[in-house]
Amino acid sequence: MSADGGWAVVVGATGSLGSAITHRLVDAGLAVLAVARDRDRLEDLRRAAAHPDRVRLCVADIADNAAVEAIRSALGGRVRMAVLCAGLPVKGSVETIDPDLLAVGAQVKMAGVVRLLHAVRDHMGRGSRFVAVAGTLGLEPGRDEAGPGGINAGMINLVKQIANNHGADGITVHTVVPGPMDTPRLRRIAATIAAERGLPEADVWAEYEAKVPLGRLPRVEEAAWAVEVLLAPEADILHGTVLHLDAGGLRAPT
Repeated sequence: MSADGGWAVVVGATGSLGSAITHRLVDAGLAVLAVARDRDRLEDLRRAAAHPDRVRLCVADIADNAAVEAIRSALGGRVRMAVLCAGLPVKGSVETIDPDLLAVGAQVKMAGVVRLLHAVRDHMGRGSRFVAVAGTLGLEPGRDEAGPGGINAGMINLVKQIANNHGADGITVHTVVPGPMDTPRLRRIAATIAAERGLPEADVWAEYEAKVPLGRLPRVEEAAWAVEVLLAPEADILHGTVLHLDAGGLRAPT
C-alpha cells in the first residue's frame, strides 16, 4: 500500500480528533497507519475513509513499550507526519483523583510521545513532521482536571526536548494545543465535574463556552485542518513552537 504523499502515523486514530486527522491526511494523499487499541473501531475508521485502501491498521497500546516495534514493523515507507493524539483515561480534580491514575496518564501521553518517536524516527527525513497534541490545561491549569493539567504540561516539555534534537536534520517538531472542543469525551468530563461540584451539567458546559472569546467551542474538524496545514513546506518555521487552537481562550502569556 502506498500513496503519493508518503506515510503518516496517527496514534489515537479512533478518537474524535484522531479520526478527523486520519480522514484529512488520507484525503491529502497520504497513506495512514492508524494506531489504536480496539481493532473493531479501527475497522470502522477504515471503512469510513474516502480511500480505505490508504488506511493500514495497527492494533497497539501506546502506553506499552511493545507499541514501538508494532508501529515500526507496520510502516511501509517514508513517514511524512507522525501524530500522537491519544486521549487521557484520567479524570478528577486534585481533591478527588486516584493518584495512581496520574502515572497511567503519563504512560499514555508522556511516555507515549517518546515511544512514537522511537518507532518512527528512522523512517523520517527532511520535510517530515512530528506532531504531539496536548491541551491548554497543560499551560493554564484549571481547578477540576488534575490529569490533563499535569500530564499535558510534562508532554509539552518532552516535545520541546525532541525539538532540540531535531530540526537541523529537517525533521520538524510541533505541539498542537487545542482548547476544549465539543466532543463526547469533553461531555463526559463535564458530567464528572458537575457531579463533583453538585451543579447541573449544562452550567459546567456554559462555563466552557464563556471562556472562549469566539463565543463557541472550536470544532474537531478545525483542529484537524490545523494539523494538515503543518504538511506545507512553509511550516518549517513553526518548528519547536506551540500552536494554539483555542479560539482565544488561553489567558496565560505563553
